[in-house]
Amino acid sequence: MVIGQQEKEKWMREDPLIKKVVDLEPVVWLNPKRKFMYEANLQLSRTDMEEAEALWQRFAPYLAKEFPATQEMGGIVESPFRPIDNMKKALNGYYQIPLEGKLFLKCDNELAIAGSIKARGGVYEVLYHAEQLALQAGLISKTGNYELFASDKFKSFFSRYAIGVGSTGNLGLSIGIISAKLGFDVSVYMSADAKPWKKDLLREKGATVHEIAGDFGEAIKNGRNQTQANPNSYFIDDEKSKELFLGYSTAAFRLQKQLEEQKIVVDQDHPLFIYLPCGVGGAPGGIAFGVKQLFGDHVHCFFVEPTHSPAVLLGLMTGLKEKVCVQDFGIDNCTEGDGLAVGRPSSFASAISEQLVSGVYTLEDDELFKLLAFLADSEKIHVEPSAAAGLSGPQKILQSGYYKANGIDAENAVHIVWATGGSLVPKEDMKKFYDKGKALIE
Repeated sequence: MVIGQQEKEKWMREDPLIKKVVDLEPVVWLNPKRKFMYEANLQLSRTDMEEAEALWQRFAPYLAKEFPATQEMGGIVESPFRPIDNMKKALNGYYQIPLEGKLFLKCDNELAIAGSIKARGGVYEVLYHAEQLALQAGLISKTGNYELFASDKFKSFFSRYAIGVGSTGNLGLSIGIISAKLGFDVSVYMSADAKPWKKDLLREKGATVHEIAGDFGEAIKNGRNQTQANPNSYFIDDEKSKELFLGYSTAAFRLQKQLEEQKIVVDQDHPLFIYLPCGVGGAPGGIAFGVKQLFGDHVHCFFVEPTHSPAVLLGLMTGLKEKVCVQDFGIDNCTEGDGLAVGRPSSFASAISEQLVSGVYTLEDDELFKLLAFLADSEKIHVEPSAAAGLSGPQKILQSGYYKANGIDAENAVHIVWATGGSLVPKEDMKKFYDKGKALIE
């Protein structure tokens, strides 16, 4: 579907906020279609999440064997959860809006294997597919020793099969690394904006990289078409995948444990706010679904997108979801927020997020660099630009009227900013990010 000029003008007349989005102004949109959990009609359940978590547990011995960085966590791919009190002070000073409550960082920038949130979804779906093939071939049972997946026998078996994915970078990294390690013939179709170091790393790990002239949507389209032409191939579709979504959702179980360790209660009097950088919508949607399953209506999830790539925002605002793209509204989809340069939202994730997400806000690229510099100075934590997007959320939502509209006491709120990537970024690139942010602040 393509929005014509007449229809575009009608949308902007009827909703002044859409005009601001088209004019590339930062906005905060509060979701009028959000449902209470008891009335939400979702395609997945907590049982699906529990089955996904069980798969992670089955593969833990394999991951611990093949990826030593996971050994400390017993083969589970998980990230630290850290209070960032100094960053809270920095944000209070920068925005001149005093934030009450506690502020934490969920450090998916440190996730093992792929160094980003995509390790949750990408690694999970490849493991899911590998397990299905091994079960069908009678190579393993669900009660067997999954360290066998590291054996030459299994690698020889998987070499007969191919995996494909379209990516701007981080999803391709996670899928390329785990697929190659298992022995699959893996192809990553990368958009023009993907970073050269990510392409180089994938090739080093044994993946084939196809460089596509165009954005994320073109990479997905090319990857899907070429992969599906091979009967022994499996395409991991970021726009439609249930498995990716479930892989992300299991983060909620681990977060629940981390909250308990910090003695943080989540209930009506102690609400939880989570701020999630958003590209196609699968990762933030999966995490929002997971935490809503565990904490119900006491958790409030907000997505954040660049002003030049508000794909999920426009999809939800118009109600058209994946049937509309940012280019339909004359927006160029050009951002330095690596992984957030997405023109069209996920069809699978959007149908669920429409009912669960509390809102979406946007910010300019320069703000990403300022925020990552503040984080580096205040906490000595280094993230890539897109991973800093959530840091502006607590103050933006505080000003939005959301608290008053929902009868929430800001003093007792707990805020979690999800840092989505950065640990694999070359040091020289990270220094450039930081230097740019410092220059913008000064």
